Amino acid sequence: MSKLDQGCCPPAEPMPPFPSSEDEANERLAELAKALGHPARVAIIRFLLQHEACLCGDIVKELPLAQSTVSQHLKQLKAAGLIRGEVDGPRVCYCVEPGTIALFKALVEAM
Repeated sequence: MSKLDQGCCPPAEPMPPFPSSEDEANERLAELAKALGHPARVAIIRFLLQHEACLCGDIVKELPLAQSTVSQHLKQLKAAGLIRGEVDGPRVCYCVEPGTIALFKALVEAM
């Protein structure tokens, strides 16, 4: 069984609480939109949603970008809370953080 099949990511976090004020909602939505503001990061999220979990090398094979560039995009997505990852020796396994994706959808719908 490959690492991909084992579900290598840590357990998902619940959806973060919806911001209590319009200003906070605007700030959080802008933060998430900024993290998704590059086509490569959108492609990474789409890839992770399709595969549920993957190793960084799988993403690099999927995108026409250097490994260091993919790593930088992953870092930005992780900082925004859109993905989570777990170190597995020299590799890092990434997964979408479904709670944050749900929050993003809710923030967009509330506009």
